[in-house]
Amino acid sequence: MRVLITGATGLIGSNISGLCREKGIEVHYLSTSKDKLESKADYKGFYWNPNENEIDSKAINGVDAIINLVGASIAERWTPDQKEKILKSRTETANLLYKCLEENEHQVKHLVSASAIGVYPSSLEKLYTEEDQGVDDSFVGEVVVKWEEAVDNFKDLGIEVAKIRIGLVLAENGGILQKLKKPVNFNVGSPLGSGKQWQSWIHIDDISGIFMFAVENRLTGVYNAVAPNPVTNKELVNEVASQMGKPVWLPNVPKVALKLVLGEMAHLVLSSQLVSSDKIDQEGYTFNYVNLTKALEDLIS
Repeated sequence: MRVLITGATGLIGSNISGLCREKGIEVHYLSTSKDKLESKADYKGFYWNPNENEIDSKAINGVDAIINLVGASIAERWTPDQKEKILKSRTETANLLYKCLEENEHQVKHLVSASAIGVYPSSLEKLYTEEDQGVDDSFVGEVVVKWEEAVDNFKDLGIEVAKIRIGLVLAENGGILQKLKKPVNFNVGSPLGSGKQWQSWIHIDDISGIFMFAVENRLTGVYNAVAPNPVTNKELVNEVASQMGKPVWLPNVPKVALKLVLGEMAHLVLSSQLVSSDKIDQEGYTFNYVNLTKALEDLIS
């Protein structure tokens, strides 16, 4: 089997690439950096430049499935330019890949794409499943809707589509955990806003595992990729501090202060998404980490 991965050199993509190769699945990947292109028997890079509508069509040769992870970081200050970059890096890349498949012979049957739980409206009480149709009234909600629409277009080519709505990814190097550890390490960690907002987290091994499970089992439709036991922001900060042997003694960071520092992007840390993992669990995926304590023990120790 051979897969094509976009965003293969990122936090999640590099993990998935490693899993594929361990399982004997050949990896083709697309990169905007010619310096990152490798050519090995089971790991081969191809150049693309979505800004110039340029893609090496040889990337799809012999490919059975595509894992779509490309997208500019949403955790950069939301200036008008950055917001445009965030949106285009998800929609225009999908459109370019669609065009490549439309214009060239291929054997791609399946597309598994990243998405985000940020599409669900912020709520301290509602438990969201994949059946919920509400969309968060925010930039994140707008991005996810347009992102998923671009991905759904691949169905017109006879390709089956799965969309994996990713929660808060916990990883040893990179992601939200690295940002949380810095203030905690200097004894200035504290909950954000009320601290009551739900954080539907997932260990890096499980997010990678879910993508592989989706590819190997030809899943279609929407799946939430979150651990079975979400926590509040206060619980998350306190548990990180506990694992690091640090106190949390400062008061919560007020919402108004976060908005002054982060601007519109404060929505990322203040919004609350309590999200269900039941659907992927019922498909047969077995989580490696179901509780935050065990996940952080693995990542911090």
